[in-house]
Amino acid sequence: MALKKFNLPDPGEGLTEADLVTWRVAVGDVVKVNDMVVEVETAKSLVELPIPFAGTVVELLAAEGDTVEVGAPIIVVETGEGGSDPAAAAEPAAAEGEGDESSGPNLVGYGAKAGSTRRRARKGAPTPSPEAEVAPEPEPAMPVTGERARALAKPPVRKLAKDLGVDLGSITPSGDGGIVTRADVEAAASGGAAPTEPVAARRSASPTQSVGRSTSGSSATETRIPIKGVRKMTAQAMVDSAFTAPHVTEFITVDVTATMELVDRLKRDRAFTDVKVTPLLVVAKALCLAIRRNPQVNASWDEAAQEIVVKRDVNLGIAAATPRGLLVPNIKGADSMSMRELADAMAQLVSTAREGKTQPADFAGGTVTITNVGVFGVDTGTPILNPGEAAILAFGAVRRMPWVVERDGVEEIVPRWVTQLALSFDHRMVDGELGSKVLADVAALLHYPGQALVWV
Repeated sequence: MALKKFNLPDPGEGLTEADLVTWRVAVGDVVKVNDMVVEVETAKSLVELPIPFAGTVVELLAAEGDTVEVGAPIIVVETGEGGSDPAAAAEPAAAEGEGDESSGPNLVGYGAKAGSTRRRARKGAPTPSPEAEVAPEPEPAMPVTGERARALAKPPVRKLAKDLGVDLGSITPSGDGGIVTRADVEAAASGGAAPTEPVAARRSASPTQSVGRSTSGSSATETRIPIKGVRKMTAQAMVDSAFTAPHVTEFITVDVTATMELVDRLKRDRAFTDVKVTPLLVVAKALCLAIRRNPQVNASWDEAAQEIVVKRDVNLGIAAATPRGLLVPNIKGADSMSMRELADAMAQLVSTAREGKTQPADFAGGTVTITNVGVFGVDTGTPILNPGEAAILAFGAVRRMPWVVERDGVEEIVPRWVTQLALSFDHRMVDGELGSKVLADVAALLHYPGQALVWV
């Protein structure tokens, strides 16, 4: 008999920790190579992790809701090496790797077998195994309790419960099939059920501190939300950006009536069947064309080399509001796409982000970003740069407004579709002239989309 520990890998973002959301296995389950055994939440996405060896699960070393450091063991599997374990015999690949450290390539997206992502039926609470003493940890991990294992909830609801300090096991579910709903969690947080302290806080509680009431949970007069996941990543990134890059923001108000007419025509065009066409699509295309005319704005600052790095491809970030917070995945090579290809890419990007399934690679390598504040009815703003990027464009609400129009030398006031654009840029790389040219070019294309035929 041989025991192997599967250590939490870096899900591909250079992270030091991740939150364990859902176990897909329980003690006693037989796993095959590349079976998805756990879902973790990183600073940007939900990621399913496959296990690199086969065998029988003997212990889960972390509970759902725990924050686990990268490299820490999270599950112990009996591989049967050197014995007659049928699971190991059926999977020769289980012999790969030595000792407790997981081996092989980065596990994210690594050859998952069809059907391996289905949830396994829980067999009850995991119990400590004496074999786990092969490499004891300095701090014993908390086993998954039976009450926690019985609680059924979707990942966004689990995340909400964790943020509000609510124990899912203490809630009487109201959803079909005994599923805990968002409303159930919110009711518990507001006093409908006793909120409890998050696992991480319980571990750090001092002997004199009451564990029954969390300093990071809810009370009658306030709600405390732990700074974790997307919120933690966003906060750190924005502080780093604001205090590293000297921001300048310029604004322009533009008549986009022609853009709105183009959007209406594209919606009726057979080439755009089954794809969502919005003004944001035209803005994205316009920004790519403006960058083609002003490539120096598609750059990053290399502090160590003391160089400005101008990027060849436009990896266009689209800020997406999701249940987990504001995420900014990017479309690789957006500048080389047709309008239809860009529409498809944007639809896929937003859908995947809202489902929490965006892969870490989709967040990396962005060169410029669009944030659509207009979707919230906001006219404009001063967006903060994503770290490593030289510019970010804010697209405001498109409103019907009175506008001065000149016809045959006569000025008159007519109703037009009008919006505001704001471009923030890093003044180390982008001076006022370059920033103004980019913003003016985007505005010109939105005012008269046909201008693109002259530029291409």
